[in-house]
Amino acid sequence: MKILVIGAKGTLGSAVVEELKDIGEIIQASRTHADIKVDITSPESIQQMFEEVGEIDAIVCTAGAAHFGPVEKMTPELNRIAVESKLLGQINLVLLGLPYIRDNGSITLITGILMDDPIVNGASSAMANGGVRAFVSSAAIELPRGIRINSVSPNVLEESLEKYGPSFEGFKAVPAKDAALAFRKSVLGAQTGQSYTVY
Repeated sequence: MKILVIGAKGTLGSAVVEELKDIGEIIQASRTHADIKVDITSPESIQQMFEEVGEIDAIVCTAGAAHFGPVEKMTPELNRIAVESKLLGQINLVLLGLPYIRDNGSITLITGILMDDPIVNGASSAMANGGVRAFVSSAAIELPRGIRINSVSPNVLEESLEKYGPSFEGFKAVPAKDAALAFRKSVLGAQTGQSYTVY
């Protein structure tokens, strides 16, 4: 099995790579310091990545940026960060990646708990998460050649508490390895159109 992991050098991405390394060849893609460099806000960069990688059995994405801040101070430009990265960036991975996925392959995207359990300053991220989940649910009934698509929605990660902990008071953080298991379930399982929550 040949698996492309986008966002492979991040906290969650590294755990996903570790979790999946026993099932085949892992190609790591990221903005920097990876096998392949990719900027998911750029369709041209995404297309170049797929041309370089060639045929694959699975796309896994753990990448996607978003602005955090009060709604009353949010501008269209700040909100566009989540739109162009976490939302459209991931959707473009699907649209541009389909020709490269082998029959009965899979796609797994990333969302997050904020679409279900909001926090102050998290509206833009929640919007993108919910949009990705809705896209996955709808696209699942249309994808050709037996290709499956799911999303994983983790809680704040234990490994990220030093940075994000103050924004997630009262939330039960999860280990990155637990969230990575949901990606394994998506890649090796049979379900499609699912949102796997790790809360």
